[in-house]
Amino acid sequence: MRAYLLLVALGAVLIVVATGLGGGAAGTGGLVALAAQITAVALLRPVMRAPQRAFMARWLGGMGVRALVLGGVLIFAATHRTLLDPLRASLGFLGVLLPLLFLETRFLR
Repeated sequence: MRAYLLLVALGAVLIVVATGLGGGAAGTGGLVALAAQITAVALLRPVMRAPQRAFMARWLGGMGVRALVLGGVLIFAATHRTLLDPLRASLGFLGVLLPLLFLETRFLR
């Protein structure tokens, strides 16, 4: 549970930074990225010590979640440009997701 709280805290800091740099659209993209990362970590964490086949299936599932969520953000932003700027939303998404992805091993211990 502590790892999830740390993940949410770091994600919240990154969302604040993204919002400060890119506005509300970047903050929205960052919030969605944090949700995708939490889902991916929740998928992978139970099989950390499992055989490689189960581990890789869950790892690929987590990567698929991230890719699908990014696609959803881009589709929504492209179809609702007045609500969400596509460039700022995607940069906010990647600006939050990538640091969390690089630190993923810390959250999975």
